Amino acid sequence: VQVVESGGGSVQPGGSLRLSCLASGSGFFFPNHAMSWARQVPGKGIEWVSGIYVTGNTGYADAVKDRFTISRDNAKSTVYLQMNDLKPEDTGVYYCAPGFGPDLTYWGQGTQVTVSS
Repeated sequence: VQVVESGGGSVQPGGSLRLSCLASGSGFFFPNHAMSWARQVPGKGIEWVSGIYVTGNTGYADAVKDRFTISRDNAKSTVYLQMNDLKPEDTGVYYCAPGFGPDLTYWGQGTQVTVSS
């Protein structure tokens, strides 16, 4: 399975970004898989951020709840992460992967998000 994350950038606190993750591969049928986003904050390990089931049900880490929204477009094999009211502590490299929850392996190149004034 290949994942390609995009949409990162540099924003000021309070700003917004929308991340995208295209997942594809031989034998991988995107609509059949939950998908998650995680981030690696400088000096820390991978932190699960959000996930979405095939049903559309979602989950969020407490740190991003009410600010981030995960969604999916099965026709485009893409999962999105809308990030609003960004804070400096949201800075990090964001990854996506199939699955739901904190015990996943992330192998994409990630997309850098920097929140700074």
